Amino acid sequence: MKQKRLKPFKLVPKSKPENIAAKAFYDQIAIDTLARTLWGEARGEGSAGMQAVAQVILNRLAVSKTLGSYWWGNDIVQICQKPFQFSCWNKDDPNRAKLIQLSADDDIYFVSALRIARRAVAGVLGTDITKGATHYHAAGISPYWIKDNKPSAVLGRHIFYRLVNV
Repeated sequence: MKQKRLKPFKLVPKSKPENIAAKAFYDQIAIDTLARTLWGEARGEGSAGMQAVAQVILNRLAVSKTLGSYWWGNDIVQICQKPFQFSCWNKDDPNRAKLIQLSADDDIYFVSALRIARRAVAGVLGTDITKGATHYHAAGISPYWIKDNKPSAVLGRHIFYRLVNV
């Protein structure tokens, strides 16, 4: 009788503690940067407005991952701080100094922004209320890039657009 040959058993290496620690460290930086971006861009729009801005950042991240790279950055921190993408990080923005010095003890909106950022980084933000938006602007302004583009959503005083499809 011919004996069945068993396939070799492969041990799957456990995550190394230093990799886990590095990911946790990066996640904290991403949460902080994202929360400051949400506060700077949408604190006056409440939780729904901040969640919508977070979703735009996550949609940009998804585009970058799908394409292997994209000009606006390849992780949350790069995407948030790409020059001239989120005006709260622009050096000439009058609220930038407040944004950098902000703490959860200072502002109730920042507490909400931190909560939303934690959920976003954990991947449990919920339904994309922007319908895949990768861009937005405040109502009352007309950036050049809206020409011939239809909004995917209007939430509060922000208008959202899906300009990159993958």
